[in-house]
Amino acid sequence: MTSDYVVETGKALPLGTTVTDRGVNFSVFSRHAEEISLIIFESAEKNSSYSEVKLDKQKNKTGDIWHCHINGLTEGACYLYRVDGPYLPEKGLRFNPHKTLLDPYAKALTSLNDWDILACLGYDPSDPSKDLSFSTKDDLLNQPRCIAINDDFDWQGDLPLNYPLRFSILYETHIKGLTAHPDSGVEHKGTYRGVIEKIPFFKDLGVTSLEFLPLQEFDEHEYPRRNPRTGEMLTNYWGYSTVAFFAPKGSYASDTAPGGQVREFKTMVRELHKAGLEVILDIVFNHTAEGNEYGPTFSFRGLDNQIYYILNENRRYYQNYSGCGNTLNCNHPVVRRFIIDCLHYWVTEMHVDGFRFDLGSILGRDQQGRLMENPPTLELIAEDPVLSHTKIIAEAWDAGGAYQVGWFPGGRWAEWNDRYRDDVRLYWRGDPGQTRHLATRISGSSDLYLRDGRKPFHSINFITSHDGFTLRDLISYNHKHNEDNGEENHDGSDNNCSYNNGEEGPTVDMMVGQTRERLTKNFIATMMISLGTPMILGGDEMGRTQNGNNNAYCQDNEISWYDWSLLNKNSGLFRFIKEIIAFRLRHHGFMRPEFYTGRDGNYNAIPDITWFDESGRTPNWDNIGYCMALRMDGSKAEISADQDDNDFFIMFNAGSKKVVFSVCAPLAGKRWVRKVNTAMSSPEDILLPGTEEELTYPDRYPVQARSMVILISKQQ
Repeated sequence: MTSDYVVETGKALPLGTTVTDRGVNFSVFSRHAEEISLIIFESAEKNSSYSEVKLDKQKNKTGDIWHCHINGLTEGACYLYRVDGPYLPEKGLRFNPHKTLLDPYAKALTSLNDWDILACLGYDPSDPSKDLSFSTKDDLLNQPRCIAINDDFDWQGDLPLNYPLRFSILYETHIKGLTAHPDSGVEHKGTYRGVIEKIPFFKDLGVTSLEFLPLQEFDEHEYPRRNPRTGEMLTNYWGYSTVAFFAPKGSYASDTAPGGQVREFKTMVRELHKAGLEVILDIVFNHTAEGNEYGPTFSFRGLDNQIYYILNENRRYYQNYSGCGNTLNCNHPVVRRFIIDCLHYWVTEMHVDGFRFDLGSILGRDQQGRLMENPPTLELIAEDPVLSHTKIIAEAWDAGGAYQVGWFPGGRWAEWNDRYRDDVRLYWRGDPGQTRHLATRISGSSDLYLRDGRKPFHSINFITSHDGFTLRDLISYNHKHNEDNGEENHDGSDNNCSYNNGEEGPTVDMMVGQTRERLTKNFIATMMISLGTPMILGGDEMGRTQNGNNNAYCQDNEISWYDWSLLNKNSGLFRFIKEIIAFRLRHHGFMRPEFYTGRDGNYNAIPDITWFDESGRTPNWDNIGYCMALRMDGSKAEISADQDDNDFFIMFNAGSKKVVFSVCAPLAGKRWVRKVNTAMSSPEDILLPGTEEELTYPDRYPVQARSMVILISKQQ
């Protein structure tokens, strides 16, 4: 140990590192370790000198927490751990002091670009016994390092925005892919600063909340596979393989100084908040990047394998409810504490507004992997006082067969509603028997959320997400085209509910192109008039394509990057989408806090919603065709304290022929005017406020094939 350093007992809490006025406090959990050493590096440089401090069991251990304070260290200090204990894989114990370990609470890591992950294997891969063998190869120089971070930052008074869900419009995007393209027009491409440069675009579009794909530190080079067409190395682009849960990804920062990624991330959040834009993080608590028994040992596995992971009855093996090799033991009290500490950190120190929990059903599995009726982790997140106004959104399924859409436990959770996605896709594809399902989804999916007291806004309504086709590809491809992923097109879903409209892929056929444009507008307009919280896949507003790849998880290239030249090429589409977003946000009737009742309210002369077939009659839902209309009352009702709104008459025609709809009479003293007609070209497809079109015939309106029309009421 360098003579300038003085080692003190330190404090057990908080876990991780804490920069003090005299040095740095270190704290790490391990219940079954027999020895722990702290490795302190002279700098972040790969070959820098280092010192090891062996922690004393008597002085530097409180319960199961090992800790010390090193005087003289400052922010930016780099460190790792060595942990020794029994190596008994068949009993779930995989300690190996030859493998240096990352702190699970590390707030930043040095570059992962040169990480030799094979050197981190706790076993000898050449040994016939595989993971039962023991590796004596030291990986000290092959590991990224943890960086001690001072949480001080000039937030300039910033706090999380925490918009109510029902007033939110989510925009799912990738930090790097947003601005990495040569045509992005930003100086700091593919970075947090690049996001800041795109703030004027987001303001113009009108979304309220950016939902970022995983940005907690991950190893993008973990896939040793090449694109069979180009020979280029494939990467982990999406980031669903977390290495360090508290650490923002360093390669997304233009500031390359140690800890620069933390400062730049905070700056991004602060500037987005100034512009009125929320930050929601996609977070992956279902598994880690250590994989199964053949994976590397770089953190959790070497600290306390049987605490952090759900193991098989044969403790050598891992339960794999994530589809990624291992499953985090989310309802173990120690792991539960880790999850809550992590969420607290991102909210209190990084000022984020919410989280989307990948494969969220795993957080409801017990320590044997069984689904629980009242999972303590999910309930704790829902009831936690720090998170009480934070958005919590579940992907309510996992790879182990759990499917909990509409049944996700924990009280106030919102859910990605894949039922909404599929039903709306099938209706506009023209499948028979889908009209009644469309009506249910437009109404807020009461079949899923009413029974347990949740509200329409707990349904996250989406047509597309990162996982699947883009909206352009949804109406351009019948089949996935994932050959570039190097898995012989076996990866990705085959159930896409897509339709190419007569030609697979790009087209020069004008009629096919017009139909595709019309359907794109139908999808977005349907989502914007539906009860629930809408989510747009980033790039759909400009017609982004992935060339039919519906699983671009490994494509860090122009397949995934946003081609900003499309914004000019498809300017009419962009105009429509930004105007339909503005239309939704102007009319609180589409964001009502309660489900429709179909009855009169105290102030209403008509029901809050009325359904019609194309002839103006009450629909026979068991025998309805491709056409449907609804009348929505926008006036003040007892269930809503919102201001009075217009009334709306909305017509849907998924059939192949034009249909003349009967239009119900408006309230006395009012008239219907046309706001939206997706069959028209820009700018007639959506009219600006005050320019709405008078109806030629007030009692009927022709709706073209595969299109929709929105009428609004105006005073006579």
